[in-house]
Amino acid sequence: MKKILKFLTSRLVVVSVLILLQLAVLIFLLTLLQNYSFYCYIAMVALSWILVFYILSKRDNPMYKLAWIIPILAVPVFGGILYLIFSNHNISHKLRMDVRDLIDRSQPLSAQNPAVLEEIAADPAAERQSHYIRNTAHYPIFGNTATTYLSPGEEKLKALCRELEKAKKFIFLEYFIIEPGIMWDSVLKILTEKVKEGVDVRLIYDDMGCIQTLPPRSDQTLREMGIQVAVFNPFRPALDILMNDRDHRKICVIDGNVGFTGGINLADEYINVKKIHGHWKDASILLQGEGVWNLTVMFLQVWEALTGQKEAYERYAPPRQFYSRDGFVQPFADNPVDDELTGENIYRNLIQSATENVHIQTPYLILDHEMTTTLCLAAKSGIQIQIVTPHIPDKWYVHEVTRANYRQLIEAGVEIYEYTPGFLHSKIAVADGKYAVIGTVNFDFRSFYLHFECGTWLYQCSAIQSMEQDFEQILAVSTKIRLEDCKIPWYRVPVRGFLRLFSPLM
Repeated sequence: MKKILKFLTSRLVVVSVLILLQLAVLIFLLTLLQNYSFYCYIAMVALSWILVFYILSKRDNPMYKLAWIIPILAVPVFGGILYLIFSNHNISHKLRMDVRDLIDRSQPLSAQNPAVLEEIAADPAAERQSHYIRNTAHYPIFGNTATTYLSPGEEKLKALCRELEKAKKFIFLEYFIIEPGIMWDSVLKILTEKVKEGVDVRLIYDDMGCIQTLPPRSDQTLREMGIQVAVFNPFRPALDILMNDRDHRKICVIDGNVGFTGGINLADEYINVKKIHGHWKDASILLQGEGVWNLTVMFLQVWEALTGQKEAYERYAPPRQFYSRDGFVQPFADNPVDDELTGENIYRNLIQSATENVHIQTPYLILDHEMTTTLCLAAKSGIQIQIVTPHIPDKWYVHEVTRANYRQLIEAGVEIYEYTPGFLHSKIAVADGKYAVIGTVNFDFRSFYLHFECGTWLYQCSAIQSMEQDFEQILAVSTKIRLEDCKIPWYRVPVRGFLRLFSPLM
């Protein structure tokens, strides 16, 4: 009873109930207007048709357009109103403008070293990918950076605590999910010690990501410990329940020359202390050297946008020293405030650059037409494409859409595997054993279109070989999906079709 009562009185439930009440009142008022006046009914239907033509004229993905047009036309009285309420990106206009302005202002701080470009010029595929990231996301490529692949989450926690203990100047943390437990408590203990030593400790967390994991007013509690905190896009009782734009990044920067990113949040399921969906398989990358600068800039851009504090970015530049020679790294950020699908396009570039094979790990496989075409064309052209997804889902409806994409890919020659021991949460793609992407970007609409994301493109790094070895171990405990496995009972066909149609809105 205590658990049930705690859940029913949680902020998520209270805010959700308030939103549902507002929605019920809105529907009631619209129904009254419809019944009261024929002209009101005509006006609402006309609004829906105007919105349909507006949606068709937008530059959005066709599947996203279709997911809205069908309900608008099916229920024209309410469809148009619901679109106006729920369709837009829900960060404030001010935050949107601040992010754009900060990205523009910080570009001069990310000047490219020409000598690095000369070193990768011999490989046209590497040069094209790096050029795309520099010219769209505005993050340079670096040498002089050591890379370490960390998987599963237990390995990341060990490395994270070890590096946090060494901090002398500053620690920047940006995470989607934080939950009290062994992992977060271990990190928090070090952070409070570092605060006492005079280290500048800052934390950004996503309010929606943490709404069921952090106690109310956790930001104030952390501030009382001396940790500076900024909460991204607070969940509020207003009719924008989807709260589409979330901060899905996982970043840690220590003293400017040590950085972490990847799929691992700060909660116990990520280190298999708490098992919810079987064994949790995840991955992260540790960068040491000049390449960490891009992660530092990413953090400070969001921090400045949220807090309004003007930052002298140069103060946090990595110390000038030599690190072990280990290929090239180009950390990048993606955001929904521009019209560029940076994360998806980097994956597509990587797939198209392959001459032998592509190995992909992703928890979700909810693809738009462009990504499906890219994967199928590569497989039909003789490239071995192997994709691993979870066998045990965290969300049944998302897993249903993931499986709905199997047939078309398998028919094109793509090999699909499911990680049998549990839930695979890694976001990794490797091409030909020499190009790789690791970060927070899932193969789904939310990551490609709606979330603030980040990742690292790697070229000829030692960590890539570790990723490939790990991939082989994953395949050994995974089940290959055959074409006959894609058959489902007739009564599940309409359910799957419905979910797939509205997958851009999930």
